[in-house]
Amino acid sequence: MPAPLRVLVVGAGVSGLSVARGLRRDGHDVTVFERRPDVQAGGGAVTIWSNGETVLRQLGVAMEGAGQLLSTVQVSTSGGRRLATLDVTAMVHRLGSPVRMVPRRVLLQRLLDGLPTDLIRCNARAVAVVRTADGVRVEFDDGDSAAGDLLIGADGMHSMVRDVVGAPPAEPTGWCSWQGLIDLPDLSDRQVARVIIGEHGNAGLWPAGGAALQWWFDLPWSCDFVRPRRPIETIRANFTGWCDAVDRVLGALTDDHLAGSPYPHFRHPIPRVPGHGALTLVGDAAHTMPPTLAQGTNQALLDTMVLCKALSDGRELSRALRWYETTRRRKVLAVSRVASLQVSHGEAALKPATYISDRFQSGALTMFLRCTSHRRLAAEINRTLSAPTPATSWDRR
Repeated sequence: MPAPLRVLVVGAGVSGLSVARGLRRDGHDVTVFERRPDVQAGGGAVTIWSNGETVLRQLGVAMEGAGQLLSTVQVSTSGGRRLATLDVTAMVHRLGSPVRMVPRRVLLQRLLDGLPTDLIRCNARAVAVVRTADGVRVEFDDGDSAAGDLLIGADGMHSMVRDVVGAPPAEPTGWCSWQGLIDLPDLSDRQVARVIIGEHGNAGLWPAGGAALQWWFDLPWSCDFVRPRRPIETIRANFTGWCDAVDRVLGALTDDHLAGSPYPHFRHPIPRVPGHGALTLVGDAAHTMPPTLAQGTNQALLDTMVLCKALSDGRELSRALRWYETTRRRKVLAVSRVASLQVSHGEAALKPATYISDRFQSGALTMFLRCTSHRRLAAEINRTLSAPTPATSWDRR
């Protein structure tokens, strides 16, 4: 086995905690630095597709009972025309893991379960990175610093570590999401998620466990955006009448529910040239993308899987990091490009989709997930993790 590394992780979100779990599992000494006073989740819920669920199992994260398992995704137009009914159950059978919607705070808590409390240092705002002769040093705004063999930037879209690596900044896509969680006690079809596409916006209603419902409304956005004084009136003006379920949600929402919104959509250009030295990126720090495919969290988990594999195969550190970055680049680029495609269209433009069978559309999404999820690598890791540990001489007595 390779010698244990001293790993510094900047950021305690999903990507930072997942990579910390994976590297600790593999015997490395990991410390996570978080600029906030505690580890807490913003936003609403996230979709864990089969590719992300596979990695969570590898990390020993128990997801039973978390969120809401999904069986179907219904896609329609704002005028009521059915576009597709995606058979998620069939996808699960082919991919081998369930699909669930789970509040982000619940996912973070599951990732934290079993981690030592001193693994995360809060109120630690990283402001500089210094490459040293034997590794790397990160410096904080309070004058403190920490040294390690490897620094992983998991500090989100506006990553400080990304700036140090020299990767280009995120670019706005021209859209934003007003989104959050709301409780609807008599929610029907708890395993059915809905996506509604209009000419000038999109909406989503995805059950997230119990009475919780993840809702979002996508509208155009620009850098000179001025937030309306009563945003709920703007949302209702654009989406009222789309369907009964949307009207019900709009009737329950208030301006308070929209307090944290909107969330502009950004996309990171994926660098063609790998990085250098003992630094690398994971999650949104590496590849922020629009939420269209609900793949952001899953791609962060796949980063963890591939990075841990790279560091466990006996390669020299810099070569291992470059192998990880090159291996992930092609897959992430494909997901980012599809996620950035224009969704909003008028009824006439969407009509041809009604002639494509549900089975074909479900199969196409399944194949896309298979092709972008390192299935062979995941299977190899699963076999390694399930193999019995060789007995020591003491065990054989």
